[in-house]
Amino acid sequence: MDAATESVLYNLADKLRILSIQCTSLNPAGNSGHPTTCASCAEIMSILFFHHMKYDKDQKRDFSSDRFVLSKGHAAPILYAAWAVVDDAKANGGALKLRETGKAQTELVEHLRETGHVLEGHPTPKIDFVDVATGSLGQGINCAAGMAYVGKYFDKASYKTFCLLGDGETAEGSIYEAMAFAGFYKLNNLVAIIDLNRLGQSDPTMYQHDVNVVATRWESFGWKAIILDGHSIPALNDALKAADCSDKPTVLVCKTYKGRGFENVEDKLNWHGKPLSEPQNFVNTLLAKLPEGPVTLPKSPAVVTDAPVVSLANVDFAKNPIPEGTTKMSTRKAYGISLAALNNDRVVALDGDVKNSTFSIDFMKAFPERFVECYIAEQNLVGAAIGMACRDRTIAFASTFAAFFSRAYDHIRMGAISQSNVNLVGSHCGISIGPDGPSQMALEDLAMFRAIPTCTVFYPSDAVSAAHAVKLAANTKGMCFIRTTREDTPILYSGSEGFAVGKSIVVKQSPTDKVVVIGAGITLVEALKAHAKLAAEGVNIRVIDLFSVKPLDKATILESAKACGGKIITVEDHYPEGGIGEAVAGAMAEETGIVVRRMAVDHMPYSGKSSDLLDLFNINSRAIIETVKAM
Repeated sequence: MDAATESVLYNLADKLRILSIQCTSLNPAGNSGHPTTCASCAEIMSILFFHHMKYDKDQKRDFSSDRFVLSKGHAAPILYAAWAVVDDAKANGGALKLRETGKAQTELVEHLRETGHVLEGHPTPKIDFVDVATGSLGQGINCAAGMAYVGKYFDKASYKTFCLLGDGETAEGSIYEAMAFAGFYKLNNLVAIIDLNRLGQSDPTMYQHDVNVVATRWESFGWKAIILDGHSIPALNDALKAADCSDKPTVLVCKTYKGRGFENVEDKLNWHGKPLSEPQNFVNTLLAKLPEGPVTLPKSPAVVTDAPVVSLANVDFAKNPIPEGTTKMSTRKAYGISLAALNNDRVVALDGDVKNSTFSIDFMKAFPERFVECYIAEQNLVGAAIGMACRDRTIAFASTFAAFFSRAYDHIRMGAISQSNVNLVGSHCGISIGPDGPSQMALEDLAMFRAIPTCTVFYPSDAVSAAHAVKLAANTKGMCFIRTTREDTPILYSGSEGFAVGKSIVVKQSPTDKVVVIGAGITLVEALKAHAKLAAEGVNIRVIDLFSVKPLDKATILESAKACGGKIITVEDHYPEGGIGEAVAGAMAEETGIVVRRMAVDHMPYSGKSSDLLDLFNINSRAIIETVKAM
């Protein structure tokens, strides 16, 4: 690097500091934010965005461009500032007067954190240059690992993925899961950069400036670790060039200082997340260091356009996934073979070392090159899947026991904020799994996923409906969750029943139906048994397969309820809170003359035979018959 470029990069770092102060501490809209955590990474952002990264300045989600993930999402002002400088320089032919505030910079300074503006307090993909939402710490590296995996093994392209982390967030267990994943798969196109500024929100961080401890930990997970002064442009340049030549993922352990360049604030506690006092004084001091005339930004390296063009639209089955003549099959089994039957070579499957239980193993056998074993690390499983789905590069399905998604729930809710199209598949739901006991029984999962605003929730009851759920998920925008059952259930459908998002299926009906019984999964099977026994006694009930838990088919349920005297029974292998009973009751709440009786697992379960537990917890055919008669 020549001296002139080095000087400009230092100036640009100070320009980013100035903008970070202006938009947080001189901002009429918010007067809030994290200027000190921006200041510590200014040189890092400067060299990445104005010298090292390869990216298209016009198409900010270009397939072949390098990726950047700001895992320390509270430093959003400096990310916005970097792009504002890029945009203003582009509008001026590559030159910029650093002492002046251009159009994009003015928007940042005036509108950060303003109600309804895209420049929110933490980054979200409402902005074109953001791929995943960050701010819940410890997650950006999981998503970055997924992006890097796609780049290396699916796209086989030249782009790299850079992830900037705060040192405080490296205490999160999800970080270690990503470290293990990236090290194991030798993701040498992934560069993690730790802004080791020593100070957390309320106290110094765990290891403060002990760079050797931090580096040793990452090295033990199979990374190349480089210790350096994070405020030195030459040191950063050398480290990034070394990362380009590494056969391992690289972590730059950057010793920095929080509030760098802010007199009487630098390296001091109690400035986290606070606007600066007398901020204009800090701005004036930094402005005085900048050149008066226009500065030409360093020329960034050119993008290598080698990422393939892919299409994720109109995914269908290459062949009927459910073999002719099948009479019984579990929906978890149907998931695996249906996934393998999808006709798009960008479908990828991830699993958490339970592929022979979730049956993603069937996909692995058919397409081993598109299967990703994430081992027992559910946070990274979900985070990597979200990363893989970025920029519409893959159709990602991640599977594990439904109960274990609770461990990754923070990643799931952040996936929704990320506007992710990730598909999550949870097996072994409810007490019907039997002897394994409550630690393995998903009884909260519907509540979890129903609470996610962007999530479509499918609960198939047989192999055919499970296959349709898989195909629908592959074609549905936003997050999808498919709840699968461990036990074999009878084939109920031919495949022409009109499965769709937001649609339920009326399985049994007659003009003399007395009650509507709504079930899904194992409880639909029990409802059909109850229907047959009641019919033999001359009592007819209408049976609805809910299928689409969210969005709910209110019209079909209401129409059926009115035809049956307003009486509805819901029966589910789930706790009462947040399950299908609450979903149906909520949909009917404003309708007059409708009564909803809910049957669910109403206390803590335990090990036992599946049939015994269904009976003991009153969600089997016997209990349904008794409830129908009581109504």
